Amino acid sequence: MPYRRTDNVVRRLAAREQAILDSATALAAEGGMTAVQMTAIAARASVAAGTVYRYFPSKADLVAAVIDALSRRELAALRDAAARAPGPLSALAACIATFAARACYARRLIWAATGEPAEAEIDPLRRAFRQSLAAEFAHRIEAAFRTGHLSEVDAHLAASAVLGALLEGLVGPLAPAAESAPAQRQAVQAATLLVLRSLGIVDARARGLVAQCALPPNERAAEAQHVA
Repeated sequence: MPYRRTDNVVRRLAAREQAILDSATALAAEGGMTAVQMTAIAARASVAAGTVYRYFPSKADLVAAVIDALSRRELAALRDAAARAPGPLSALAACIATFAARACYARRLIWAATGEPAEAEIDPLRRAFRQSLAAEFAHRIEAAFRTGHLSEVDAHLAASAVLGALLEGLVGPLAPAAESAPAQRQAVQAATLLVLRSLGIVDARARGLVAQCALPPNERAAEAQHVA
């Protein structure tokens, strides 16, 4: 009779894999993808280095898992923000502001996963992440155009420009420092207004499309602990 893992064993293995992935993500957030090293991950996850290799045979496999998890998490946040908006134009604004706020908070991690120089095998993974983000923006732009809220625009070209502006303006090497929560909110609002104006929405603030941007509760708590 073949060996069958019990539910407890399955949960324990899944928890260990998640701990390894969380450790790799934390290292990337602190020092970029170059900081994602198997020995450092093992130490942070309190497992043996061999255990890391059993779950992820190479660094490329682990980085792929980090970027995939980040991509799914960020896209889910954008879609949730858009779904809670009352209409297509406000959904577009919510999508942009949400990405800006989350990118500004996780600045090092987002840059590591989208634009930081790294090993060649990582580039296709990061390009796929950027493409998925641009596709989400394009979907929102097209919806706003179809309902008459935007002038005719090449949605895919505009989405690529929106993503580029947000990444370069908020998380890239040229982005100004925004270390405090008020500075982050100001940067997010400025970037969101700039992008909406570039799409032809010159009165975004007057329409109430740019609200006070706040970090999610769990991230505010993490920030408070970090500052303390």
